[in-house]
Amino acid sequence: MDQRSAIVDALRDVYDPCCEDRGLSVVDMGLIEDVRVEDGRASVDLVLTSGWCPFMVPLVEMIRQRVAALATVAGADVRVVWDTAWTSGRLSPVARERLQFLPPPNQITGAGPVAAAAAPAPTTTAEVTP
Repeated sequence: MDQRSAIVDALRDVYDPCCEDRGLSVVDMGLIEDVRVEDGRASVDLVLTSGWCPFMVPLVEMIRQRVAALATVAGADVRVVWDTAWTSGRLSPVARERLQFLPPPNQITGAGPVAAAAAPAPTTTAEVTP
């Protein structure tokens, strides 16, 4: 396994404090933007789910400590990337499944408010009179 893959694999043990109870790591949450290793020193770029994340400082430190603890790494830096937006498209399939509170909209049936909200919007066609 190359160094980059080993670092990403090690980060599977670092849990996002917001999702730790669901067993979701920073990798599962799609928070790791990039990992680079140069002259034995690792650099990790981190994307936060929100710019107001109250766990930013401890999360950065947990990631730095986990990477620095690897025998093949001489040191680690973690940088928060502000110009890349986190979206739910970054979630791993496991995270997507564990964070899903409702079934997908196409699987909701019935007449209640949830079904109504999930129903496709009605389409109308306007008649144009020449």
